[in-house]
Amino acid sequence: MSKTKNNGLSKTFGGFSAVVAFLAMAIALIAGILIYKNVFGAPSNFVDNDPSGEPVEGNLLGVIYKGGFIVPGLVAINIIIIIFSLERLVTLLLANGKGKSARFIANIKNFMQNNDFDGAIAACNKQKGSLAAVVRAGMIKYEHISNDKTMDKEQKLETLKKELEEATALELPMLSKNLTVLSTCATIATLVGLIGTVLGMIRSFAAMSHGSPDTSALATGISEALINTAFGITASTIAIIMYNVFSTQIDSMTYSIDEASFTIVQDFSSKN
Repeated sequence: MSKTKNNGLSKTFGGFSAVVAFLAMAIALIAGILIYKNVFGAPSNFVDNDPSGEPVEGNLLGVIYKGGFIVPGLVAINIIIIIFSLERLVTLLLANGKGKSARFIANIKNFMQNNDFDGAIAACNKQKGSLAAVVRAGMIKYEHISNDKTMDKEQKLETLKKELEEATALELPMLSKNLTVLSTCATIATLVGLIGTVLGMIRSFAAMSHGSPDTSALATGISEALINTAFGITASTIAIIMYNVFSTQIDSMTYSIDEASFTIVQDFSSKN
């Protein structure tokens, strides 16, 4: 995680850019195809080393291969969910800073009571993360307007509020960045799995449409339906869980930022 400047404000940012996110998805799709062909479709998983034949008894990889052409897409979706879950996890851990938010806010309150702006800024530099970035912007503006004789109290208060709002607006998009990928995967995985299920059932019914059912085709169709259902549900479940976990973390961090901003404004209002 690094910082960039925008109108004098320090913005913490992290996570995949749009280009990197697209490349990650493309790589996941390629990986899904390769895993399907070279791992699930390895000849050793099938009777007589023939992938077009029946899987070796008890061989799960061969059974998964029989899920059909939908399987690589579902594998890719699972890989995408894992990649972006790790990306959000690392980004939010960094955005949370080095210490506990409650202790950091308490320290900032002590610094403000003693008008120790340098100490507060130093604490922000040590804490790092989104909360520290917002507080640091507020402390710098607080110190600046406290010594400004050209503005009245209301103008100073509005200037401080605006600075904190702008700093917060720079941080929040980074926190929720790429969460839409997880929410989209949660929906798509179920739908893609359902498509595979329907195709498998169509194959199964086709096998039973003749006078004497083709047991091999029937078994293949049922396998295709169940495997795609399992992959789709698994991917959707993981995506939903991770999305909710990260959303809860973001809500907690947003609350801490709002609390710190309110504390700064209240302190300034009471002293000036």
